[in-house]
Amino acid sequence: MRIFEKHGMKNVGYWVPQDAPAKDNTLIYVISHASRDAAKASWAAFSADPEWKKVSAESQVAGPIVSKVVSVYMDATDYSPIK
Repeated sequence: MRIFEKHGMKNVGYWVPQDAPAKDNTLIYVISHASRDAAKASWAAFSADPEWKKVSAESQVAGPIVSKVVSVYMDATDYSPIK
């Protein structure tokens, strides 16, 4: 997503589960940051972005579309092709 890149977040990938019940209402994505502090700063800037606030409000006119957000900070292993 362009707006993530705008705030220093690198898009790695986006997935949806193959199996029910999660396949109909779950989005999994991975973004990368230089550090945890950089992530916190990027998320703060993203959350305050007027463009994001507008898009978010418009997408929720008929009600919330997000029921839960799970964030996990990860480090690549030495043998991971993604470093």
